[in-house]
Amino acid sequence: MNTKRIEMLKKFMQEDPQDPFPVYALALEYQATDPQKARLLFEQLLTNHPDYLPVYYMAGVFFVDQNEIAFGTRILERGLNLAKAQNNQATWREIKGVLDSLE
Repeated sequence: MNTKRIEMLKKFMQEDPQDPFPVYALALEYQATDPQKARLLFEQLLTNHPDYLPVYYMAGVFFVDQNEIAFGTRILERGLNLAKAQNNQATWREIKGVLDSLE
């Protein structure tokens, strides 16, 4: 965990609360060291920024890794649908690969 980076991301969140990127980056920072904080941030992103495609892959994998396979799978499926709607083939393939590996 990089304390300076975390403080910088928190500052960015305060400066522009509508920008999903600092929240996303902070969730990634907390994944390994504070899964509960990562969980809350991923849930916040999924609720407040449902069109923010990058969160679906990382949040889905995070929840699968936390042994919440059904919840993680639902997130990944939502991300797959969003990637298709946004015509983002690269993200669609990444998410599809994870879903296929869970079968």
